[in-house]
Amino acid sequence: GTEGRPGDEVQPGTEVRPGDEVQPGTEGRPGDEVQPGTEVRPDDEVQPGTEVRPGDEVQPYTEVRPGDEVQPGTEVRPEAELHLETVVQTDAEVQPDTEVQTDAGIQPDDITQPDPSGGVVVITGATGFIGSNLARVFLEHGSVVYALVRPGSKNRTALPVHENLKVVDCGLEHVEDCIPVIGHADAFFHLAWGGVNREEIDSPQVQARNVAGSLECVRTAARLGCGIFMDAGSRVEYGAVDGMMQEDVECHPINQYGKAKWEFYQKAAPLCRELGLNYFHLRFFSVYGYGDHPWSIISTLVRDLRRDKKVSLSACRHQWNFMYIEDAVQAVYELYRHGRADGAPYSHIVNIAGSDTRPLRSFVEEIHEIAGGRGELEYGTFVQAKEGALSIRPDITRLCRLTCGDWKERYTFRRGIEETIEKEEA
Repeated sequence: GTEGRPGDEVQPGTEVRPGDEVQPGTEGRPGDEVQPGTEVRPDDEVQPGTEVRPGDEVQPYTEVRPGDEVQPGTEVRPEAELHLETVVQTDAEVQPDTEVQTDAGIQPDDITQPDPSGGVVVITGATGFIGSNLARVFLEHGSVVYALVRPGSKNRTALPVHENLKVVDCGLEHVEDCIPVIGHADAFFHLAWGGVNREEIDSPQVQARNVAGSLECVRTAARLGCGIFMDAGSRVEYGAVDGMMQEDVECHPINQYGKAKWEFYQKAAPLCRELGLNYFHLRFFSVYGYGDHPWSIISTLVRDLRRDKKVSLSACRHQWNFMYIEDAVQAVYELYRHGRADGAPYSHIVNIAGSDTRPLRSFVEEIHEIAGGRGELEYGTFVQAKEGALSIRPDITRLCRLTCGDWKERYTFRRGIEETIEKEEA
């Protein structure tokens, strides 16, 4: 009932009982208890608008948001960060003596949120088109990347230059030799595969060696303590499919390369489950960009049309799908980020493709137009491979779902071609 005059001080430790009035202008020192209804001025230690509940102790300079409960004795550092999207329940408790680290952010739904740390990853085929670009993306995100490279490989110049890139001389026939060098890793990306040229693509012996070496990669990943194993599958595993190519349709591969890729998946899925690895079998469709095989249709058109040459083509009437390399490797990176949840190991086949599916001739004509109309297109003069002119219509619903919407295709076909030409000319 005592009336406190402006300028009076309430000494620390003074007990103020419910119903007492503390007049505006009362100076409260850090550590004092402030009852509901107290006016806190802008230059006081507690910021305007702060809701302080009976019995709460607020440390100097700490910002407490309306509805948060801070238990007595809790140390809250000035730079501790609460993310805007975080919902703090009114009954949530921070236990006494809990230390909140200065760089810690409270993320919503920790179980489903991806781990943002780069980690340590292993990549086979890192000197290849997809592998070198994937290594670059992981390095850009702070990862340590171990690139397993065949001894004597002539493609080492394709590797990105970075202090966190570690090159290990190791072929698939002795992939386990990398274990003492690496020690531990978080994920293993197996992109190496021999016999992709026309001379060996139908060789049962070459493809059988690929399957055996790839299964050793799975075992090596487990011995390294990896939580994730990903490998490069292929669209040719599907064979001839009417309609959309969804990952769960029955596969009828035509050549030995496609049969070997499909055989590996069927053996790798149960092996990964047995060894406790989350497994992604990545079915790449037609990925293009600077550094692709020089005999690919995109590389040929971009190079030869600008030199005013003739390009021999099929009739190009079947449906096709292209994906720019930057979109492809970002999709793989997002799968990695979202694929490290705890729980029982799982396996997924995932189509890695773009959203733009149309007749192949439409893509060819667009490149011709971007090249300024130079060169000449000769349709119907190219001899098809064994599988013939098969239409491809990939479904990428699963890719979008597994990346929780964080992966989005950023490159139109035109933009990807223009960037490829710019890099070629540079």
